Amino acid sequence: MLNYQQRGQGPDVILVHGLFGSLDNLGNLARALEDAFTVTTVDLRNHGKSFHSDDMSLNAMSEDIISLMDALGIAKAHLVGHSLGGKVVMQVALSHPERVARLVLADIAPVTYQHRHHDNVFEALTHVDPAGYNSRKEVEEAVSPYISEPGVRLFILKNLQKGEQGFYWRLNVPVLVSRYDEVLKAPEGQPFSGPTLFIKGGDSPYLTEAHSGAVQERFPGAKLKVISGTGHWLHAEKPAVFNKLVRDFLS
Repeated sequence: MLNYQQRGQGPDVILVHGLFGSLDNLGNLARALEDAFTVTTVDLRNHGKSFHSDDMSLNAMSEDIISLMDALGIAKAHLVGHSLGGKVVMQVALSHPERVARLVLADIAPVTYQHRHHDNVFEALTHVDPAGYNSRKEVEEAVSPYISEPGVRLFILKNLQKGEQGFYWRLNVPVLVSRYDEVLKAPEGQPFSGPTLFIKGGDSPYLTEAHSGAVQERFPGAKLKVISGTGHWLHAEKPAVFNKLVRDFLS
C-alpha cells in the first residue's frame, strides 16, 4: 500500500504529487484544507516512502490510489494532482468515475508529451552517487552542473537520505529512467463528466491552448483557471492563490 499521511475532518480529499516528489510537496495545500476536509497525502510508488516496483504505468498508479481508498474505507473522494500526480488522478477518474467527487488538475494536460522535460534531472540522479559524498552541500555541488535552477535542485535534494552506508536517493532511479516514457503517456478511458478544474501556471508550457481539444474530449465539464506569473511549480510560487482556487472549487 502507498505511504500516506492523513489530517483534518470532513469530506475526503486526496492530494497526489508529481514526478520526483513526495507527499510533503502539497503540504501547504493540505494545511489550507484540513479545517474543512479529511486530507490524505500520498507518496506515489517509487517515490518517498512508498514501495518500489518495475511498473510505472498510469493504470498501475491509479489502481494504487483505488487500493488506498479501499483500505481507508473511502468510497468517494475529491482528487487533486500536480503534474504526474494530475495524470494519475485523471486516470482514476477515467477508470473509476464513481469514486471521484471533484477533480483538480494542476498544470498538466491529458496528452502524451513529446518533449522530455526531465533529462537533466535524470543525468544528475544517474551520474551523482550520493554515497561518495560526506554532506548534503557536497551532493548539491555535484548535481549543480546538471541542474542549474536552485529551486529545482533543492526540490530534487529532498530525495536525499542518509543511511548506515551513507547518502542515497530514496527514488527508484533505475525504474524512473527506464519507464519514463510511461509517465509521458496520456490517460485513457471513458470521458469523466464530473466537476473538473484545470489550474494553469501562466508561464508554463505544460498546459496550453493547443491542449484544449484533448481536455474537452476527456473532461467535458472542465473549467480553467490561470495563475499569472507562475510556471510549472504554481502551487509553490503563489500558494495563497493556488490554495484558494482549490478550496473554493472543492467547497
